[in-house]
Amino acid sequence: MPGLYFEEFHVGQTFDHPIRRTVTETDNVMFTTMTHNPALLHLDEEYCRTQTEFGQRIVNSCFTLSVMVGVSVYDTTLGTTVGNLGWDEVRFPKPVFHGDTLNFQTEVVELRETKSRPQNGIVIFAHRAYNQRGELVASCKRTGLMLRKPA
Repeated sequence: MPGLYFEEFHVGQTFDHPIRRTVTETDNVMFTTMTHNPALLHLDEEYCRTQTEFGQRIVNSCFTLSVMVGVSVYDTTLGTTVGNLGWDEVRFPKPVFHGDTLNFQTEVVELRETKSRPQNGIVIFAHRAYNQRGELVASCKRTGLMLRKPA
């Protein structure tokens, strides 16, 4: 089990995740249509070429968020989380395009005890995604309810 227990995290701990991901047109179109998002920005190349500042389709930001958090799971919470309590401060400072290769980093920014669940602790993670040029394309804070080490 690769995930860490609450006691194994410390504030400032950083994970440079080894998994990188090149985003494809298929990723974008399938995710967008599976989630019933009709935004032309993700689906209509001609519209984007002629009517937007981007000149091409942009990747669905919810896909980017999902991959960013998903890649972090193996190194941080796989098998040791009770569940997500929330995502905060979700930002997309630059668009992601088909063919961009993303890499990801996670930092532990806060640890909290929980009186109502003494068998658990709360960890706040800051996730960041960068494109192949090193530009920040996504970030968020995720609050996880984590298991404590078994006695």
